[in-house]
Amino acid sequence: MFNVLRAEPKTTFEYGPFRIRRMRPGKILPENSDDAFGPLSVIDHANLELGTLVKMHEHNNDEIFSYMWRGSMVHADSAGHRISLSPKKLMMMNAGESFWHEESTPLVPAEMLQIFIRPRKANLESRVQFMERPDGVKQNEWTLLAAPEGIESPLEIRQAVYVYDIRMDENTTTEIPAHPGFAQWLYVMDGEISIADVSLSKGDAISDEESALPAASAKKETTLVCFLVCLGAEAILEGAISGK
Repeated sequence: MFNVLRAEPKTTFEYGPFRIRRMRPGKILPENSDDAFGPLSVIDHANLELGTLVKMHEHNNDEIFSYMWRGSMVHADSAGHRISLSPKKLMMMNAGESFWHEESTPLVPAEMLQIFIRPRKANLESRVQFMERPDGVKQNEWTLLAAPEGIESPLEIRQAVYVYDIRMDENTTTEIPAHPGFAQWLYVMDGEISIADVSLSKGDAISDEESALPAASAKKETTLVCFLVCLGAEAILEGAISGK
């Protein structure tokens, strides 16, 4: 049975030029006592207008994936980095015991997902990782962006979660990534798709409790982000954002 989470404008809030729509992925599951989808806790679909500054602030015990879809954002942190992020350069902050960062858009606006995952243990070592992909999102081919520890991938998550993306041409079809024992949570970053008789547009998500999702067909050029999540994975609730 498909479970669909529709984009809800009422979950959007603004801080001046910084606007986010906060999603609780677990709300896709009926009668779920937790707003998280296993350890996948919070997803912020953020729009940062030109001149946005999110001042230096601390995170604890959050695995934070910055998925840049459009524009660029300057990242600065307590490890001494000052780096421009874009669809060609993604970032994973493994906040652990303590990690400070600041984000700004001095050159162009940005649109992105800020993804908060509950780590497997509290107070792990803090670090930051970057992924280079000079050509940006691949057309009609899934890319593995992040995976659990011990799995070869560009970015490492200290949790049983995989993240993929794809850019689909209009009127193309793709199978959805799947792994045994992992539930799919598929997000429409932009565009429009159909899965069986279900239509999904920008900001919508779909999952299936009982079996793998069928193939997706793009009604126009579309970007998809797919999360594979072990719903029963051990996770801590001490995260500044993910634990709430």
